[in-house]
Amino acid sequence: MSSHTHNTIQVKMMNVELVKNALKAQGIATKASIAGLTKLSVATCGTILNELLAIGEIIELEPDGANGGRPAKQYRYNANFGCVICLLVRTEGGIHSISYSIINLLGETISETTLELPRIDTDVIDRLIEGLINGNENVQAIGIGIPGVVHRGVIGVCDVPALAGQPVGPYLEDKYGIPITIENDMNMTVYGFYHLQNFEEDKTFAVVTFPKNHFPGAGFIVDGRILSGNTTFGGEVSFLPFGIAREEQLRQLHTEEGFIRLAVMTLTSIIAIINPVTIAITGELPRESQLKDLQEGCLKDIPQEHMPQLIMQNNTHREYMTGLVTATLESLTYRLQLTEKR
Repeated sequence: MSSHTHNTIQVKMMNVELVKNALKAQGIATKASIAGLTKLSVATCGTILNELLAIGEIIELEPDGANGGRPAKQYRYNANFGCVICLLVRTEGGIHSISYSIINLLGETISETTLELPRIDTDVIDRLIEGLINGNENVQAIGIGIPGVVHRGVIGVCDVPALAGQPVGPYLEDKYGIPITIENDMNMTVYGFYHLQNFEEDKTFAVVTFPKNHFPGAGFIVDGRILSGNTTFGGEVSFLPFGIAREEQLRQLHTEEGFIRLAVMTLTSIIAIINPVTIAITGELPRESQLKDLQEGCLKDIPQEHMPQLIMQNNTHREYMTGLVTATLESLTYRLQLTEKR
């Protein structure tokens, strides 16, 4: 393929994304209104709309004749053209669970269920996905949130032992032939928190979790983008140099004095390195009554003008799912667009 042909295909795919995004944003639109929003020509928009109409991804509505003259054709994005499946893998208090949602292409939840399981491994996830694909039409992508390190679909250190070291992403992509997004739970939680804030400009935001019986973790958004690190190890704050063995760290986190001390060291490190506007503190261990001690502990080293807002939120299911849904839907967009978003 020549570079000219390749560039032409790239431009076409980017234009298709522009048209689809404009139609999703407007709800109901005409060819002219989409052209105005995308800055593409009316002819280009018309060609793309006809192609999308032919495959059923958009729907043609009754013409708009409100202003007299020849009525303009109106279009709406077909939210049910396909769907994505999102799975949240959790282990809390010795209980393993998978929450899964079926999401239409406008990001709306069709159904959501949580299953408690005696064990979670690749086969369990695979069987669940197979059943969901068989029970839903035109599944276009799958997203999985994992309480562990994920690099190119391969799971590393993980709170679910049977998943550690498993190439879950490559296996599922090879089997089902659709995009598979596997992401660290904290990255998806901070991504969800960030999207729900509706910031008008790019910000730096952090989430740190202190779960019961597991090591803490964190997720970072820096200037509007997820900070994962070279091998997606970013956020593994339990590896900070606390000067104690990891087993002792876990023990101290479950005591009042130890939790405050280690949490303050963790928060102070995050503030000094990425300077976030807000840090959300989550997990089963933190309590609202500790917020003042955490704030004052950080201010012993962090100047007041650089101190972020600290918020406490133990249940982050909504934020976690929002982040994973957003990332999974983005996996369906053209990659140059995806790079700009994430």
